[in-house]
Amino acid sequence: MKLKKTVSFSKNSTNIFFHILTRCNLNCRHCYINPKEHGKNTLSLSAITKWLDAFSDKKNINVIFLGGEPTLHPELSSAIKAAAKLGYSSITVDTNGYLFNDILSKVTPDEVDYFSFSLDGATRQTNNMIRGEGSFDKCLNGIKKAKRMGFNTSLIYTVSMLNIHELDKMPLFLKTLKIDRFFIQVIGIRGKSAKNKQAELQVKRSKWLQVIPKAAKRVAELGIPATYPKVFLEPDEHFECAGLVADNYFIFPNGRVYRCPLCEDYPLHSLVFEDNKLIETKKINENDLFKLNIQEGCVMNRIIQHENLKYKNDGTPEYKIACCMLKEEVINS
Repeated sequence: MKLKKTVSFSKNSTNIFFHILTRCNLNCRHCYINPKEHGKNTLSLSAITKWLDAFSDKKNINVIFLGGEPTLHPELSSAIKAAAKLGYSSITVDTNGYLFNDILSKVTPDEVDYFSFSLDGATRQTNNMIRGEGSFDKCLNGIKKAKRMGFNTSLIYTVSMLNIHELDKMPLFLKTLKIDRFFIQVIGIRGKSAKNKQAELQVKRSKWLQVIPKAAKRVAELGIPATYPKVFLEPDEHFECAGLVADNYFIFPNGRVYRCPLCEDYPLHSLVFEDNKLIETKKINENDLFKLNIQEGCVMNRIIQHENLKYKNDGTPEYKIACCMLKEEVINS
């Protein structure tokens, strides 16, 4: 077993997280979509293609189609084919598993590298409490159908105090479903979580460090690569901001383009599409925040998720918060 510490800052590639609509059939308790800041429109295929083309001159470029629920978009299959034609290195679709518009029959495993399914519980009761009644069975059926049709699948598990107790059940669960990759996500206090002030959903540092690395290792022991956000740095560890050293872009259907997902609840976007052209926004924006160097590590975390931090008696932080894009990957060596 090898623990590979991966700085997932895309230093040698570009990642496009493309929200082609914000509409969704579910009402998840931790949803980060904020229609006021992200828009309520569904992008046309023409706009999707032009926006994809704006990044096509970059090397090793990957696109992740998101929503809302991206399979609700009637032309998702055409968007996938457009990305492939533009030379994107990999194409992923993040989905809740309902797989609308018969999407699996409109694309092939050669065109989509992964269908990535969101499931937030190893049991029907826990998942449905978080994501909505019926969502557990729908997601499992979607995974099984995708596997039967030859698609690679990954599973995303957003950890909160509502479901961390079921992580120990996930390894065999994933193996049974023949999942190819497992992603553990940390819940962010943005979107619905911020609006409802659900900071109590966040997992404390001691619990995170006690549970998450062990869970990832157990999954990897079964031959499934497991990735999770580092989240916490020791005081002497070096902090890096992906906004300064990486090439990640988070696109929303109202034209906003962010470099940092923690900024998405605010009009801090550094780029915007206007008339289908990508332009820089005026100051002050997220780029100005990336340059700030503070003892706590991530500036945006200090501003909007300060509950994550603890301080010593002398006022210095006990630890730093890592950039949310910094991941650790556990693989079976």
